[in-house]
Amino acid sequence: MIDMKENYFGEGRLIQQAWEFLDCVYHLRSQRQRRLDTRTSALLVMDMQDYFLEEGSHSHIPSANAIVPQIERLQQAFFRKQLPVIQTRHINDTRNAGQMAQWWQELITINNPLSRITPQLSHQDAFVITKSQYDAFYNTPLEEKLKNSRVTQVVITGVMAHLCCETTARSAFVRGFEVFFVIDATATYNRQFHQSTLINLAHGFATPILTQEVLDSLRNQ
Repeated sequence: MIDMKENYFGEGRLIQQAWEFLDCVYHLRSQRQRRLDTRTSALLVMDMQDYFLEEGSHSHIPSANAIVPQIERLQQAFFRKQLPVIQTRHINDTRNAGQMAQWWQELITINNPLSRITPQLSHQDAFVITKSQYDAFYNTPLEEKLKNSRVTQVVITGVMAHLCCETTARSAFVRGFEVFFVIDATATYNRQFHQSTLINLAHGFATPILTQEVLDSLRNQ
């Protein structure tokens, strides 16, 4: 029986849990020695909106607040290197929701005050893309933005790991981008969903990586 929501990164468990996740996929990661090239990489911050961070929200993710400082550190490091930071904001209306409306019933509308990107991560230098589906490439300028910036690698962070983050990682892969998926800067409803995503992606789509590994690459290149 899956515990639908659990705070698996809470109570100081972020680093320990991240290493446990990495241990589960390390054999898959080690089969393909992908190296982060910070000269051609972009940071993608998925849906870090109050809708997923506020406890009173129906879609609150208990572990999401634990990853905010990790993403903030990554953003600042990318800004210092003058590398692209792209944030997504999920917004739906009755015209673009499609199956989202039937699947989830409640939509994140533009008028919902919880639809904003959390102030801790909102930044004037970030490029914000509004999306309507799990896939951040679907009907958005994301691919054009990446190619115009000569990006070949994307570093994915945010929520939810097993929905928007995983779908976007797969979509980036089929478009020819190398994908790095940050274990301790992504979150979802529970440990099982997160671990399953990491296993799936490590097998065929992306390199699971820790925040500190990304920061070390940025510092050393």
